[in-house]
Amino acid sequence: MAGPVQSIERAAAILRLLAQGSGRLSLGEVAASLGLAKGTAHGILRTLQSVDFVEQDKATGKYQLGAALLHLGTSYLDINELRSRSINWTDALAARSGEAVRLGVPLEGKVLIVHHVFRPDDTFQTLDVGSLLPLHASALGKILLAYGATPLEPLMETEPENYTRHTLVSPQQLSRAMGEIRENGWAAATEEMMVGEADIAAPIRGQGGLVVGAVGISGAVDRLCDSKGRPHPSLVGLTRDAARAISRDLGAARW
Repeated sequence: MAGPVQSIERAAAILRLLAQGSGRLSLGEVAASLGLAKGTAHGILRTLQSVDFVEQDKATGKYQLGAALLHLGTSYLDINELRSRSINWTDALAARSGEAVRLGVPLEGKVLIVHHVFRPDDTFQTLDVGSLLPLHASALGKILLAYGATPLEPLMETEPENYTRHTLVSPQQLSRAMGEIRENGWAAATEEMMVGEADIAAPIRGQGGLVVGAVGISGAVDRLCDSKGRPHPSLVGLTRDAARAISRDLGAARW
């Protein structure tokens, strides 16, 4: 029986490494983490890049998982499973935050809302399940873009719709925002799609650590944010805790 192929083992190790932590590593960091010579690591990264399993940021030179691999990673996940694994945690998030909770996945350049928990009060609310949100003007969408669950390039090539004066529409704004989201581990959109409304979201990961969706809360700016429009840390923490809990139920390791 043939033994394992070393180059494939090393490629798999690099992909696993990029799926952990921030997911953006330099050549030196990849080589040092796996005990490889820089030349060896560079050759494998270039090969993975040629089949779109890895992408290199032009500004920093760092590597991250590519869109092709991320799309393959989400193909196993049935939306019904994602919803069923999320129900308890989204209900708890709505109760603790006092806000509406939505679960989103990528669909044809938009965010598809697959689960929605109403804000726990007596106000009139409309069910959002099945609705589509813009990627660039919603916290859920920004998460999917930042972590490669849906490609950013098409959005950068054509100027996205400007909903309010706060909407991010330029490539520079979007690129900077994606970097901040990956660094912080969460996203927010304050009056970017609708004046007076804000939302906060965090990534949901499946097996292997790949981002397969996002969960977030939405509501009035004066409830979600401080006087300067910054999300309240307590609400960010609740959202991230819910995302981690759902991810664990989907089989993701700790990150």
